[in-house]
Amino acid sequence: DIDHLNLRVQKELVEWLNWLKADIGFDGWRFDFAKGYSADVAKIYIDRSEPSFAVAEIWTSLAYGGDGKPNLNQDQHRQELVNWVDKVGGKGPATTFDFTTKGILNVAVEGELWRLRGTDGKAPGMIGWRPAKAVTFVDNHDTGSTQHMWPFPSDRVMQGYAYILTHPGTPCIFYDHFFDWGLKEEIDRLVSVRTRHGIHSESKLQIIEADADLYLAEIDGKVIVKLGPRYDVGNLIPAGFKVAAHGNDYAVW
Repeated sequence: DIDHLNLRVQKELVEWLNWLKADIGFDGWRFDFAKGYSADVAKIYIDRSEPSFAVAEIWTSLAYGGDGKPNLNQDQHRQELVNWVDKVGGKGPATTFDFTTKGILNVAVEGELWRLRGTDGKAPGMIGWRPAKAVTFVDNHDTGSTQHMWPFPSDRVMQGYAYILTHPGTPCIFYDHFFDWGLKEEIDRLVSVRTRHGIHSESKLQIIEADADLYLAEIDGKVIVKLGPRYDVGNLIPAGFKVAAHGNDYAVW
């Protein structure tokens, strides 16, 4: 174990981070198991190494109901992520992985897309509150891959990417999906839509519909995304929008 409260440990870790930055060329940090030490300690490492980007892994359990599924309201869960960012320095480079969005998406794509509209009408994950500080993802090396600890439904992975790559937040693509699953072309197409239309971490999200079999949202008035098996949504798509990407139970205009 590392004693992060030990001043010598802090000094040597800061020196190591600055060596990685100055000599090796890294300019961002990922804080693994960040709930294992205080945000005050993470702030020391960030303030004294000044990365351009930093993201923390704060993986805690969602709130579950008696049916074994996540509650609709996950405010306490996402508040924990927001609190970490605020303690480290809300105006600095610190972000957190949006585990709230990940957990809700996991269940929503299984015929419960109504979950993607929170009680306040906004996105129910961290992106609904602090999108600029939320790093969204479908799976990572812990949740998916060989560890398989909390995997996204494998036949609906592209719905997850259609969501995070069109929505606010900073989306993160999983190596396995991109290089090993044969999804590179589909993911590339969504990335190009995001880039071409300038969708960014603080883009404006308007949720048009969130039903069991349909989620429809407009981003910055430029992009519309549909998740779910409902096919006939033409009456909900404004004139002038053309399909730019589509796949199994998702489409982007």
